[in-house]
Amino acid sequence: MLRILLLILLTFPVLAQQTQKPFRIGVAGLTHGHVHWILNRAKDGDIEIVGIAEPNRALAEQLLNQYKLPISLLYSSLNEMLDKTKPEAVTGFGNTFDHLSVVQACAPRKIHVMVEKPLAVSLDHARQIQSLAKKHSIHVLTNYETTWYGSNLKIEELFRIAKPMGPVRKVVVHDGHEGPKEIGVGAEFLEWLIDPVKNGGGALMDFGCYGANQITWLLNGERPKSVFAVTQQIKPHIYPKVDDEATIVLTYASAQGIIQASWNWPFGRKDMEVYGEKGYLIADRHGSKIKVTSDKPEEFVAATPLSKPYDDPFVYLAAVVRNEIKIQPYDLSALENNLIVMEILEAAKTSAKTGKAVTLSPKP
Repeated sequence: MLRILLLILLTFPVLAQQTQKPFRIGVAGLTHGHVHWILNRAKDGDIEIVGIAEPNRALAEQLLNQYKLPISLLYSSLNEMLDKTKPEAVTGFGNTFDHLSVVQACAPRKIHVMVEKPLAVSLDHARQIQSLAKKHSIHVLTNYETTWYGSNLKIEELFRIAKPMGPVRKVVVHDGHEGPKEIGVGAEFLEWLIDPVKNGGGALMDFGCYGANQITWLLNGERPKSVFAVTQQIKPHIYPKVDDEATIVLTYASAQGIIQASWNWPFGRKDMEVYGEKGYLIADRHGSKIKVTSDKPEEFVAATPLSKPYDDPFVYLAAVVRNEIKIQPYDLSALENNLIVMEILEAAKTSAKTGKAVTLSPKP
C-alpha cells in the first residue's frame, strides 16, 4: 500500500503537467524586433497564441508565413482580438508609447499584460499603468533579456542573500551595440525606435533601462537620492532626433551606480560589474568573473541554467498569472521595480537637458 501511495505521489506532478492547459496569450503589435521571441515559442505546446493584433497587414502576413501560423490569428484592432479570443494575458510587441493603450484595453477586461522593456515612454504613462493595474487587479510585467541570464544566480548569492562580498558599493552596467540601423533592425522597428515620441528617447531609453532595472533589483528597491546624466548625438546624420550615447550616474545612501548606454560601440554587449567591500564580480550571460582577494586572480564561474519558471518570460508570465509563484515587489519583471526604472530614466532625461543632477523627491 505504501509503495502504491509513493508511486501516486511521484506520478502526480507529471500528470498535472501533462493535463495543464496551454497558457492562452494574445500578442499586441508585431513591430518590435523582439516579437520573434514569442512567435518562435508558438509551436512548443505550453503556450497558445490565440490572437494577434496588428494593423500593418503586410508585416503580419510576412511574420505569420515565416512561423507557419494561420492568418486567422490576425486582428486589425486590439479590442476586437481581446473580445473574440479572451486571452489570459497579452504580450506587447509594439512601440513603447502604445504600452499604456495596451494596458488601458486589457485592464478592464481583467487580462494581464507583459510589455517589452522599458515599461513606458514616460513616468506619467508608467503611473497611469500602475493605477490601472491596481484598480483592476492585474499583473503588468516588463520583460528584459537580462532577466533570464543564469549569471544572476551568482549575483544574488554574493550580494543579495548570503552577501559574502559585503554591502554593494558600486555597480557599473554596460548595455549597447553599434546602433539599431547599423545592426540591421527591421524597418518597422527602426521607424519608432529612433522617434522621441514613440520610444521616449534614444539609447538612454533603449539601453539605459537595463541598468536601472538591474541596480534596483540588486539594491532591493532602494531609490537613488540623485540622478545625473550626459547624452550625446555622436551620429546625428543617422539619429537626428534622439540621443545615441548616454551615461547615467546614480547616487544612493551608501553606493553608486553608473549606467552606460550606447548605440556607438564596436559590438554588442550586456554585462555588469558589482563591487562590494570584500570583492567584485563581472557578469554577462555566459557567467561571472569573481575576485575576492588581491593575491589571487579572477575566477570564472559559468552561468548556471535557471530553473522553471524562471528561465523563460512566457513560462514565468503564466506562473505569475496562474498564482503558481508570487512575484516580489522588486523582482526584475515587477511593476514596482519598473516604476523606479521610469523615475530614473525621467530624471536622467531632465538632467541631460539641464546639465544638473536631479534630486528625487521622497517616495510617492
